[in-house]
Amino acid sequence: MLSCLLAGSLLLTAQNRGMVNTYNSRHARIWNADVTSVAWTDGFWGDRFEVCRDTMVLNMWHIMNDPELCHAYRNLEIAAGEAQGDHHGPAFHDGDFFKWFESMAAVYAVTRDPALDKLMDKIIATIAKAQREDGYMHTQVIIPERNRRKSATDNRGLVGTATGTAEGGAFNNRLNFETYNHGHLMMAACVHYRATGKRTLLDVAIKATDFLYNFYKTASAELARNAICPSHYMGVVEMYRVTGDPRYLELARNLIDIRGMVQNGTDDNQDRVPFREQMNAMGHAVRANYLYAGVADVYAETGDESLMRNLESIWSDIVNHKMYITGGCGALYDGTSPDGTCYTPDSIQKVHQSYGRAFQLPNSTAHNETCANIGNLLFNWRMFQISGDGKYNDIVERVLYNSLLSGISLDGTKYFYTNPLRLSDKFPYVLRWPKERTPYISCFCCPPNTVRTICEAQNYAYALSEEGVWCNLYGGSKLDTRLKDGSAVLLSQQSAYPWDGEVSITVGKAPRKKEMSIFLHIPAWCDHFTVRVNGQPVKAVADKGYACVRRVWKKNDVLQLSLEMKAKLIESNPLLEETRNQVAVMRGPVVYCLESSDLNGLDIDKVVIPASASFQPEMIEIDGAPMAALTGEALYLADDEWQDTLYREVRQGERKIRVRLIPYYAFGNRGHSEMTVWMPLNR
Repeated sequence: MLSCLLAGSLLLTAQNRGMVNTYNSRHARIWNADVTSVAWTDGFWGDRFEVCRDTMVLNMWHIMNDPELCHAYRNLEIAAGEAQGDHHGPAFHDGDFFKWFESMAAVYAVTRDPALDKLMDKIIATIAKAQREDGYMHTQVIIPERNRRKSATDNRGLVGTATGTAEGGAFNNRLNFETYNHGHLMMAACVHYRATGKRTLLDVAIKATDFLYNFYKTASAELARNAICPSHYMGVVEMYRVTGDPRYLELARNLIDIRGMVQNGTDDNQDRVPFREQMNAMGHAVRANYLYAGVADVYAETGDESLMRNLESIWSDIVNHKMYITGGCGALYDGTSPDGTCYTPDSIQKVHQSYGRAFQLPNSTAHNETCANIGNLLFNWRMFQISGDGKYNDIVERVLYNSLLSGISLDGTKYFYTNPLRLSDKFPYVLRWPKERTPYISCFCCPPNTVRTICEAQNYAYALSEEGVWCNLYGGSKLDTRLKDGSAVLLSQQSAYPWDGEVSITVGKAPRKKEMSIFLHIPAWCDHFTVRVNGQPVKAVADKGYACVRRVWKKNDVLQLSLEMKAKLIESNPLLEETRNQVAVMRGPVVYCLESSDLNGLDIDKVVIPASASFQPEMIEIDGAPMAALTGEALYLADDEWQDTLYREVRQGERKIRVRLIPYYAFGNRGHSEMTVWMPLNR
């Protein structure tokens, strides 16, 4: 009741409805524009958003609503008493469904499509009925409870109401993903509220958050540890931001400390080493990155410097030792995850989907679960909101253009679970996940996560601060918002980015007779840039990844940014053994790959890139999606085979060939193929 009263009084006066709402966060410099304030208008992300609107969201609804294929929505219907049956599917199905629902709310925020609004209302009614009276929301437990009560009624037995955690079976199995499901319910509810102004799903989420608060107040450390994949850290903090209920921030802080109380913790559950002692990325990469993002949220509200010390150290370890060139995370299908402080037998545990040791980044067997890559984005966005440092948005951009988009086909209907950097038909064994995207994956967590992140990409394009507007992602877009002082701001952007480095921003509205800063992201890959206002050069220096132009803006002022964009050969640290004496190719934020579809039958393993190679952009289409390929000259090794050969004397002989490279995210959209990001280097 207390949280409902707080929410009722605060929601009516809320002025900011950003996706990650740090508007009132005392220790965050940056906040999101409202979810209704930004829209793609054309260009790269405009095209991707069209696929979201027309295909991704509705295609996934058909999957989620097909009980023969995916039981996610049917589980909710059974729990609500709208259908009969048993729970089917993984324990995290509820959370997957809520992720998809969030994508629908994000699209509605832009399109205001009444059909989506009607569908959301219908689904929310079912979710509300499925929720247990005490706020618990996990169909794997609720459905057996309902079926037992029905059976007791049918047998004229004594019927009780299961509300206690022991009686109701809540949190009795650490692999039940209950807090994960609750966390994604909270995030979906916050986005839905901010997009529609309706409290229907938010009220469900308030009950769920109250349940977690009461549960953690009384639970033992061992019972509380049953909180696998901690999406609820982000969810609980976002609920605090929506409602202003101080209990939710108290809960978020306690969740961090609870992890330090667990005996015999595991890296799979991110609780072997208390967070406040973690200085390196470790354990299950998805759960790790979700944890880091949630802790960053807690810091934004509390300013607890002991948390920031760990976050900065972990970030440095990821970026400098454990992240793929694509922004992917979690190198190992199954491996050991040392804590980085010592290497005793007790410090190393077997863990799946794991961060490994520093520089342990295989390519053919790279796991790189799409959810881990998205977690990397979520972590870095929150670090940017706290600091305003462009190095974090460099990672956001790298993930968006590479290891996020690779997880879904260009037509928006097929998905990867893992994102390797090399595919070879000669590889002598079958990995756990398929080499080609498929319409449905038995572990269906990544597809809805991918869809919601693409549907929400516009929310990363701009941000706001006391000083003005931050331009983070370039592409055809419109920002229609207000600053904290109430001044209206309207910006329209035109750009063919990431295929071209020219950006033009036209001012439609700005504060009258008052200076405002526009911060332009200067990515780390850019060696040279220029800035002009109304055609006249402006002296601008990149400071922490942003060039600031501050002036009194007038209607129809035009701000132009030119980013030098050339193809570059990239090499890795020599300690990264898998790619020693190899190169990858990047142009702007896009990582490229060589695909056998472009080799006319030649062997992908025999292509060598000269150190002097020069690649030029060439616009092509793959499956209707325009993109810039790169063409250039390479070497092709003498025609010989390695069949049944592990080592041999070096042989010489090569010839020149022309090759075409395509964006990494686009591989696998032309039928079965081999692919590699890293290629041998001829110096």
